[in-house]
Amino acid sequence: MRWLKRIIIGLCCLFLVFLIGCNVWIVKSTESQVYEDLQDLPAHRVALVLGTSHKLAGGKANPFFEKRMETAAELYRMGKIDHFILSGDNRSRFYNEPVAMRKALMKLGVPETAITLDYAGLRTLDSVVRCQKIFGQDKITIITQPFHSYRALFISQYYDIDAVAMVAEEPDFEYSFKVRLREYLARTKAVLDLYVLKTEPRFMGRKEELNS
Repeated sequence: MRWLKRIIIGLCCLFLVFLIGCNVWIVKSTESQVYEDLQDLPAHRVALVLGTSHKLAGGKANPFFEKRMETAAELYRMGKIDHFILSGDNRSRFYNEPVAMRKALMKLGVPETAITLDYAGLRTLDSVVRCQKIFGQDKITIITQPFHSYRALFISQYYDIDAVAMVAEEPDFEYSFKVRLREYLARTKAVLDLYVLKTEPRFMGRKEELNS
């Protein structure tokens, strides 16, 4: 049993080293492309807004969702962004992230003509790859929270997409702790998806043009 314990401990140590290594790689290779000041953002005229639920499990408004929408609307008002691709999960008629994002942006003054919906953004990899392969965009601004932006940019780099991230304000720690914890694992999974498993988006389909 002693040798078995050593093997288990060794494997756990290897996994921990791999997890830390993946996280450091992803953050360090993308942090120069993350922007917090709207005035400094480069002129990437199309934005990919990454989806999340507009409600928390208890029914309260999701602060992650609200901050992303506010950031996107402000970029449009400033003339920094001309068009938005709203990419998220559309698992049922009762849960539709892109439609919820469109409603929120239109309430904040963004016209419908400046919005294109991507209903097959089931996860970050799908959203980024479909932005390029389906909607033909190789130069984008990604809108999400800081901790999430590094992974989205890392995936963009792999696919030779010229991307920067305009990060939305992060909610209070009580809302973000679990999400941040999951992100450490998600970054590790992203490295495996791209460099080992060669994972493709679940749905591709025909190319589409942006709404006009």
